[in-house]
Amino acid sequence: MNNKTLSIVSYITIIGWLVAYLKGKDNADSMLKYHLRQALGLALVNIIFSLALNIVAMVIPALSFIGVFGFVFLILWIIGIINAANGAQKPLPIIGKMFENKFAFVG
Repeated sequence: MNNKTLSIVSYITIIGWLVAYLKGKDNADSMLKYHLRQALGLALVNIIFSLALNIVAMVIPALSFIGVFGFVFLILWIIGIINAANGAQKPLPIIGKMFENKFAFVG
């Protein structure tokens, strides 16, 4: 797989991220490293948001409608895949700037 394909795969669940990281870590270019950081950041924020939302929904069931905001992560995921497919190194809206220089182990 080339780096562009690995950049796209990195957005497809944590397993896809691991596959992209392990397959591309030896010959990763700046685009792959960038999308690995963005995808990992998106996954972590999504997990934290989901856990917090589940806790809130258990404590106050009337607020379970907040789960609709989970679609924001679906939209961000699609934007990330489109950016990777186009070869663009644009940060994801809302959360992307936070992860541009994080996760030093990626490269």
